[in-house]
Amino acid sequence: MGRLLATAVVASSMRVESREPTEAGRERVAIVPDSTEDLWHLQYVIEPGDLVAAQISRRIQRDDDRLRDTGGQRETMHATIEVDDIEFHRFADRLRISGTIVACSREDQLGHQHTINVEVHDRLELEKSFKPDQRDRLREAEEATEDPDVIVVTVEEGRAEVFELAQHGPEHRATVTAGSGKREGESTRAQLFAEVASILERSDDEAIVLAGPGFAKQDLEGYLADNLPEISTRLRTVDTSAIGERGIHEVVQRGVLDEVRTESRLAAEADLIDTFLERLRTEPSLVVYGPEETARAAEFGAIETLCLLDERLRTERSDEGSWQVDVNDIIEQVEQQGGEVVVFSADGAPGRQLDSLGGIGATLRFRID
Repeated sequence: MGRLLATAVVASSMRVESREPTEAGRERVAIVPDSTEDLWHLQYVIEPGDLVAAQISRRIQRDDDRLRDTGGQRETMHATIEVDDIEFHRFADRLRISGTIVACSREDQLGHQHTINVEVHDRLELEKSFKPDQRDRLREAEEATEDPDVIVVTVEEGRAEVFELAQHGPEHRATVTAGSGKREGESTRAQLFAEVASILERSDDEAIVLAGPGFAKQDLEGYLADNLPEISTRLRTVDTSAIGERGIHEVVQRGVLDEVRTESRLAAEADLIDTFLERLRTEPSLVVYGPEETARAAEFGAIETLCLLDERLRTERSDEGSWQVDVNDIIEQVEQQGGEVVVFSADGAPGRQLDSLGGIGATLRFRID
């Protein structure tokens, strides 16, 4: 019988704690990123000119510190910066937001430059005029716990425990036991693997994680690949020091769920770019690419799905953009006409393919020539 393990919170999503309107049609949103994927989303929501507020730490030099050349002492304070630059450091799990302090609990810090290092679970307030795709991106991050679905099998010699990572946490689905293959013969080990396979055969989850100490998980992976080849592409293994609840916690701590979400998003992007390229080959009049041709299709109301590269989108919204058309106008026209807007990651192969087409393209509902 399944039991809810409320002690381990494994599903994560961006938390939007509050929203309130401010002056000139802007909005202030309190945000807590709960994963590296959330930090990745935020780098494309925050722009130069936005206001970001957070608790910061700065080294303050008093007169006596200057005389002794001590460098001053660090103090914690609340500050708001006007953003100049945003950098996402994936391997450090950190978003660096740099700018000028425009409000602070210490008035003597106004006008100084500061970099806010945002990490997972850090709270910040963002004030800006949100563009439609930025609202969509925040909503996507908020709803990330609903997709994809993940099964985790924690396994060691003679025992396996199967969990489903639901939105509210890990849910125990089954415990399978058998004698150790090393001590009682391979037949009991094969029986254990066969029972686990019968459970996974009925699963339509997007990813299946095999975790645990020792080599049992690799052997189970080989068994499943031989006997259930249709699920082999969904399998991955993770080393943990234990099975059960402790093993689940280690799986989450190692960022496996973030990896699954990223791969799920990249798979969706791959399907879209494949559709685009196939149509370009067979029905070239039903696709456009490049900024000018895409803008023209948007004016006709012909765009079915608009594809944009995230890095190009950010560049065109800055002073460094080179397009002769306004990317924001294209997005607004497509959404007003019921089209879909998809922003591709520059980190994946689908994004690189889109980049080779100019960073923007679209499939069309009808021909415009």
